[in-house]
This record gives sequence, C-alpha cells and structure tokens, in this order.
Amino acid sequence: MNEMWKFQEHLRAFLAKFNHLSRQYDHTVNNSLEMERVINEYSKFVTDKGNLEVWDRLEHQKSSDFLQLAIDLRRESAICVAIMEKYRALKLQKGDVEITEYFKNIESCIEEEFGSFRLSSNSKVLFIGSGAFPMTPILIAKRTGAEVVGIDIDNEAIELGRNVIEKLSSGLNIRVEKVLVENLEFTKEATHIIFSSTVENKYDLLDQLYLSTNEHIVVAMRYGDHLKSLFNFPLQVVNPQRWKLVEHVRRPDHVFDVALYKKT
Repeated sequence: MNEMWKFQEHLRAFLAKFNHLSRQYDHTVNNSLEMERVINEYSKFVTDKGNLEVWDRLEHQKSSDFLQLAIDLRRESAICVAIMEKYRALKLQKGDVEITEYFKNIESCIEEEFGSFRLSSNSKVLFIGSGAFPMTPILIAKRTGAEVVGIDIDNEAIELGRNVIEKLSSGLNIRVEKVLVENLEFTKEATHIIFSSTVENKYDLLDQLYLSTNEHIVVAMRYGDHLKSLFNFPLQVVNPQRWKLVEHVRRPDHVFDVALYKKT
C-alpha cells in the first residue's frame, strides 16, 4: 500500500509541475530549461518497466480519484509538450539546435512508424497535430522524398512550424496549414496519415476520415496504453464496418506505440 501511495504522490508532483510550467509560458524561451528537465524526467517515468506493476495494481482498483489523476496528467502533459515544441522552435530562431531526450526518443522511432507499410517518394503523408516543431514531417520528407502536409489548430504553432520548415527543410515538398482535416483537399490524395499521440479527439477524426480518404489509405495512430496512457491518449475501439487494426508497432522503450489501420 505504501508503494502505491508513493506512486500516486509522484504523479501528483508531476501534475503540479506541469500546471505551473504551462502557466509560465510567455512566448519566449524563459523557463524552457525547466520544462525540458521535467518532460525528460516524465518520459523516463512512463517508460520505466519498474513502474508497470504498481500502475497495474492501481488501475485494477478503478479508483475514481486515481483515474481522474491519470486523465489530468495526460491532458496537462500534452499541453506542456506543445509548449516545449514552441521552445525548441524559438531556440532554433536564435541558432540553438540542441535536441532534448524527449525529442531523441521520438525521432529514433520514426523509421518504424508504418511497420510493413513503407513510405516512398511517391507517398503523400498527412500529419495531424504537427505542432510548432514538425520534426516528423521534416524527417519523413528528408528521408523519403515524400510530399508531407502537417495540420494544427494552434496559430502560434503554425507560424513557428513554418519558420522551422524554412530553416531545416528548404526545397522539400512539405508544408503546414491551419485547417480542419475535413476541409483539406490533400486529405483525399493522402496515402498515409499519422495522428499525434497528444490529439485527444483522434478517434473521432478517424471516423470522419472514412468518407474523405481513398480506399488504400494507411493510418498510423500514435497512442499509449496502461502506464504510457499518462503521456498519450490511449487506444480505442473503432467501428469495424469502417476500420480494421492491421498491425501494431510496439516499442517498450519509447514514449508511445503505434496502431496501424486500413479501411474494412
């Protein structure tokens, strides 16, 4: 019981830090080092196999307080990740290209993103939730030559993202737009779609995409279940008349896993 209590206290401490850091953001790089430190620490926490047993015991109890704590952490950490991407983009404008452990963790697994559904120079990739530092679209465009479009609903993220693309991927077929996915013409052409793990309504969007995508579309849904659900929105059941889960790309040492879907 003492171990479970300590675990929850640890989570509450993370939540307090996230709440504080998100309120401190002032559109400059102030507090960026503290944000990076906490996010890196949190990334290690949710990928630490030593925490799995305690998580499973707490999850099994189905305590409403604990479940709410997990939901709050998921949402607040997503906000802080978005802010940390803005910090990284702002630093790039000043010539600082240092990569934190969190970003290294994400970038190291982009090669495996689509499992057996490989990307090529003929691919057309849509990334939903591209953020202020669209590293996935940039890396895909650089490594495959594919056309990549990122979308986001945050005005500041779009502006910063365009600056990042101009600095890091000039000449590549890549762009970011502030537009709803159902209003984007590129959605009809896309061969592959990636959902950020921090997009809360991603399964609602997936359902909507059934009518606006081609029959061969492959969707990579980044997610986190169990302990990783503290840092990612989890897997959900899909409409079996529309979508089928065709492959899992599980990575125990990474902050999220990937579920691959095709149309039924």
